[in-house]
Amino acid sequence: MTELSRRDALAAGAIASLATALPAWAQNAAPSAAGPAWDLTEIYPTDAAWDEARKRALAALPAIAKYRGRLGDSAALLAEALALQSDLGKTIGRIYTYVALKSDEDVRVAAWQEKQAQATDLYTAFGEATAWFAPEILAVGKPKVEGFIAANPALKTRFDFYLANIVRQAEHTLSSEGESILAGAGAPLQAPGEIAGQLRSSDIPWPTIELSDGKQVRLDSQGYTLNRDAPNRADRKAVFDAFWATHGKFRNSFGATYNAKVKSDIFYAKARKYPTSLAAALSGNNVPEAVYRTLVAEANKGLPELHRYFELRRRMLKLPDIAYYDIYPPLVSLERPFNLDQMRTLTLEAVKPLGPDYQARIARATAGKWMDPWPRPGKSPGAYMNPGAYEVHPYLLLNLSEKYDGLSTYAHEWGHALHSLLANAAQPFEKADYPIFLAEIASTLNEQLLVAHMLRNAKSKEEKLFYLGQQMENFRGTFYRQTMFAEFELKAHDLAEAGEGLSGSKFTEVYFDLLKRYHGPNVRLDPVYGNEWAFIPHFYNSFYVYQYATCIAAATYFAQAILKGGAKERDNYLSVLKAGGSDYPVDILKRAGLDMASPAPYQALVAAMKDTLDQAEALLA
Repeated sequence: MTELSRRDALAAGAIASLATALPAWAQNAAPSAAGPAWDLTEIYPTDAAWDEARKRALAALPAIAKYRGRLGDSAALLAEALALQSDLGKTIGRIYTYVALKSDEDVRVAAWQEKQAQATDLYTAFGEATAWFAPEILAVGKPKVEGFIAANPALKTRFDFYLANIVRQAEHTLSSEGESILAGAGAPLQAPGEIAGQLRSSDIPWPTIELSDGKQVRLDSQGYTLNRDAPNRADRKAVFDAFWATHGKFRNSFGATYNAKVKSDIFYAKARKYPTSLAAALSGNNVPEAVYRTLVAEANKGLPELHRYFELRRRMLKLPDIAYYDIYPPLVSLERPFNLDQMRTLTLEAVKPLGPDYQARIARATAGKWMDPWPRPGKSPGAYMNPGAYEVHPYLLLNLSEKYDGLSTYAHEWGHALHSLLANAAQPFEKADYPIFLAEIASTLNEQLLVAHMLRNAKSKEEKLFYLGQQMENFRGTFYRQTMFAEFELKAHDLAEAGEGLSGSKFTEVYFDLLKRYHGPNVRLDPVYGNEWAFIPHFYNSFYVYQYATCIAAATYFAQAILKGGAKERDNYLSVLKAGGSDYPVDILKRAGLDMASPAPYQALVAAMKDTLDQAEALLA
């Protein structure tokens, strides 16, 4: 943190020089890089040091018990107990982060999987040792807790929001016995998602089809994803028809698993005295139901722009008509490669509208050994930012390509990292961690600034169309598609709560109706594509995906304000990142002028979609 503070003081000229000073370890780095590029010794210098830290944390857990039954004795004692809980949590987070990152360096190394299991056991033990805190704080009572907060500076600065949130949920917190029963029900009630996952990964006999080039393709989830954008239209149709027909053959089994998941959500809602399962799911972050329902309503009002996009896609792909299997092929090809040096330089240029402080932080961060950028055998797939080593810095696992999607992923994940850096600098540990409802705003906004920068500097009509196509596809996939998923979840739970019988056939019917509405009258849809709901694992994490849509809407709102405005608009947005988890996410955004329960953020995204379409159509005229 000291180095970050010094970096903040640099003059703008020095910041600009940092933007091109890629460290020696990363210069000319290539996807064939031999091993991990991050430096985990900053977390623990050796594996032995990690193990010692783990053992010390495990040995410290029994000390928590001495506070049991005493949290209401005094403000000072409550502050002392909460500080112990928090400090242990911070240490255990660092312990888990180290071993999780080591495990992801090469998932084939069994020793690290075993050590990760040890870290997981430590987390479980910590949860068990502290499970009594919330019920006991509730027993102390709201008036006394609020009096303690007013009387004790540590409670006021570090734990006031934590305590207020516990008190807020008092009517939905059961007795110790009731909470124990619900906790015990957790594992068996996760079974529907696990069974659905097993069906997809091991039990379904996925078909193999032959493509037009003679290639034999097994259409499991990976085979589908890799071939759904096949250049040959007949191949795309064959992929879709075979993949979704196979899901249809297991519709009854998937229907049973998802019906069980919906019923488990209703069980939890009733047990905790919520009126609906949606209310129960949104309660943790205190998100009003109006946010969810307004998102769905405004996305539906904005469907004409989505339908317009499908017609533009048909024109650009030079098709006589458009079908559901024509959604994934790229509109324009871009052969331009990006090496790591260029990714860094372009990202730093793109985020200049976020100001000198942001520039200083991202310049220093990207110059450090904080990320592992390239794919290699054995490395965990995907991309993420891990902020768990709070007193060190975030770490990024990436699997970049040298195409634009690699550059976009680079900007996206560094957006997450800067969110954590800004929150950590502005908030104490207890208020720094931010919820998913805010998390994707910072990353998605960086992507939008990147597109804007690339468009400004594009050298040909084709290049401009490529970036516009990326933006439109981002709006389609992250706003409209995720909202369609959210609407499906809402309809499924509403039907169940109204006493309607549910089945795989009913879910397919509901989903196919949504496909038709969202894709409009001109996109051809075979009824077999209605089986797609069975493919979406996120449905077993109920009422989660809507946050992708709200985040891109908020990011678009702020990006437009920043690009059209100045320091005021920039600082207003940065205040959201700096707030971390110090308040409920909807309230943090409301203070920044954005009411997520109002139509404004969703209308801003639809307007941005319209503007992007206008630009693309003008180029094609």
